[in-house]
Amino acid sequence: MRLRLDLAYDGTAFSGWAAQPGRRTVESELSRALTTVLRAPEPVRLTVAGRTDAGVHARGQVAHADVHPAAWWALPGRSDRAPELAALTRLAGVLPSDVVVHAVRLAPSGFDARFAATSRRYLYRLCDRRTELDPLRRFDTVLTKTPLDVAAMDAAAQELLGLRDFAAFCKRREGATTVRTLLEYSWRRLDDGVLAATVVADAFCHSMVRALVGAVVPVGEGRRPVGWAAEVLAAGVRDPAVAVMPPHGLSLEEVTYPPDADLATRVLEARSRRSL
Repeated sequence: MRLRLDLAYDGTAFSGWAAQPGRRTVESELSRALTTVLRAPEPVRLTVAGRTDAGVHARGQVAHADVHPAAWWALPGRSDRAPELAALTRLAGVLPSDVVVHAVRLAPSGFDARFAATSRRYLYRLCDRRTELDPLRRFDTVLTKTPLDVAAMDAAAQELLGLRDFAAFCKRREGATTVRTLLEYSWRRLDDGVLAATVVADAFCHSMVRALVGAVVPVGEGRRPVGWAAEVLAAGVRDPAVAVMPPHGLSLEEVTYPPDADLATRVLEARSRRSL
């Protein structure tokens, strides 16, 4: 049977989501924990909504795992707890403190954590006032050397919205499309003075969010005009002037899915190669 897991993690001490030999990753920690609590004979394999890079955080990550039904129903042991509650308690007892599973439940028919998702929402935090940087937030906020014009950055970001080929902001993979639908990209200054970007798309290419941030920072610094990021996008090639911003300012905040009846259709759509 397929389980859906909703989780969060502090990415500071992880080499990203994906399991890698000799490295500490979120996938390896979660797989080890699930294998332990389910007493599975082989490591539990996971599929995730967003494969975050090293140092990237998550508050709203979603994954799924296919497990043996007998192991699931055996989780409560002699207690009268539901398997969902027993799973949370047992996972909390074996997971490290920088990973928290918020919910475990049986996934509806057709659910796929990666391909059934309709959108991913990320947050990126920048501080452009060194004296106002909260030292308690130093692991999720990037400090810039120059004051930033948030209105100019927001205007530049708006010009990137829509169904586009984001090859200029992606690390290419052989055979993979770089066509995505950017649903929202906005900047605002929070009450504590930090600049926050909200970036929402149906899916993202590798390093795309951090490159999108890097494309508007020069605009905020006054070194580039508002339309520059859109020009880079239209050129369709990586521009050395676009910095891929540090990972620790980035957090996956939310993954959305369609109604249960539409899950299978969404999976087919997501698996189809997109083009313009």
